[in-house]
Amino acid sequence: MFFTYLRRELRRRRKAALVVASGLALGIALVIVVNSVSNGMGRAQEKVLQSLYGLGTDMTVTKAAAPASGDAQRPRFRFEAKDSGSKDDQSSDRVMAQGFTTLPASTVTEVAGQKGVSSAVGGLSLNVVKVSGQFTRGQFQQGGGGAEMRGNPGSGPQGRVEGGGADFDVNHYTVYGTDVSRPELGPLTSSEITSGRTFRATETDAEVAVADSAYAEEKKLKVGSTVTIKGVKYQVIGIATASSGDAAANLYIPLKQAQTLSGEKDKVTTVYVKATDSQQIGAVKSAIRKNVPGTTVTTSADLAKTVSGSLSTAADLAAGVGTWLSVAVLVAAFLVAGLLTSSAVSRRVREFGTLKALGWKSGRVTRQVVGEAVVNGLVGGALGIALGLAGAYAVTAVSPTLQAQLGGSVGGAGGPGGGGVFLGGPGRQAAKSLEVALTAPVSATTIVLAVGLAVAGGLIAGAFGGWRASRLRPADALRRVE
Repeated sequence: MFFTYLRRELRRRRKAALVVASGLALGIALVIVVNSVSNGMGRAQEKVLQSLYGLGTDMTVTKAAAPASGDAQRPRFRFEAKDSGSKDDQSSDRVMAQGFTTLPASTVTEVAGQKGVSSAVGGLSLNVVKVSGQFTRGQFQQGGGGAEMRGNPGSGPQGRVEGGGADFDVNHYTVYGTDVSRPELGPLTSSEITSGRTFRATETDAEVAVADSAYAEEKKLKVGSTVTIKGVKYQVIGIATASSGDAAANLYIPLKQAQTLSGEKDKVTTVYVKATDSQQIGAVKSAIRKNVPGTTVTTSADLAKTVSGSLSTAADLAAGVGTWLSVAVLVAAFLVAGLLTSSAVSRRVREFGTLKALGWKSGRVTRQVVGEAVVNGLVGGALGIALGLAGAYAVTAVSPTLQAQLGGSVGGAGGPGGGGVFLGGPGRQAAKSLEVALTAPVSATTIVLAVGLAVAGGLIAGAFGGWRASRLRPADALRRVE
């Protein structure tokens, strides 16, 4: 009887039911789109942050920033004089620890021993400045009788030097020394080996390198090529492509080799940390700061605060304006649904009065009204989910490009010359721009939320109408003239 009456009433009042369902559908669709875009913003931000220090890393530990010491941080180059030929080819490499700040390798063990730390691995970030070129000797030209010839008598041949000079090229690139025995953490994990192979655990001190794909294309490197760093030739064994489109370093070499090149024996610039529980990252950070003095601990949440640009602006809009707009539309939809249901009850006074006179209890009348409202809500939910999925698909299909700028004061010391700020990972300086494509993934949680909202909307609307229907008395209802 309940379902028969329900079906008949919904069919008889399908226009009013469609209006209620459409209002709820609009609010639910907006919630799905906003929620999906917010998820896409989160994924885009995670993609940007992964390029800083790799997948699976919860935090980084670097040496606490110290005041710059002036000349100590200024690269110096020396060239030996040669006495053969008219052209002297010269080159000099300066290999410096990034930010000029390092930690003892024993810090890795200290950090790994802290409560809540699952694993920790050290890495050495280097900046290499290579100056190469040639000096060209000038040619002495004897004069004939001009002013140049009129010098002091007996001073020897008179003349002048013509030509000569210097032509030098400065090449700057970054190198990251990775602990090849612990490949699960560090910046290289955010890149995919697209050619060749990665390091083997036995290559702890081997003269091998993995090149970033963009750098390899620029320098025309491929698997089997060699690169020379400070006179040492390294064979390229693999080409890595960064998932974020921007690599952490141009070249990756074993940690021991990086320490030897830079003269930083048993030193690291960064410790990459993975916590046993993502919910305990704050507690782990506090423990490291307390028990490992002289260090700066940076988490992904700290780095997220430094992301600016259109990605940050869009995220703020989705989280702020979008959320409040969704709430406002939902509230309006619920109110409209409730008022329309209540109005429908007012038009059915004689009907409900007759049913009560026939023996229907107030509770049965209320359940009938609530049932109709819940069905309207479910229909609205189905329409809303369809519209929301279509909107999310449209955003993903268009994939608007957002720009993210990485900058801020977290993560440690300045870069070469003391000017840049590095964000807990190699090769990252202030105001580093990245581009990411926005998607709008719809999660199962979002669908469950939409269904919940649809049921809630129906219940709220039914509560309005059911309350009105339960107050009707048969005698009063039958005296009403419509």
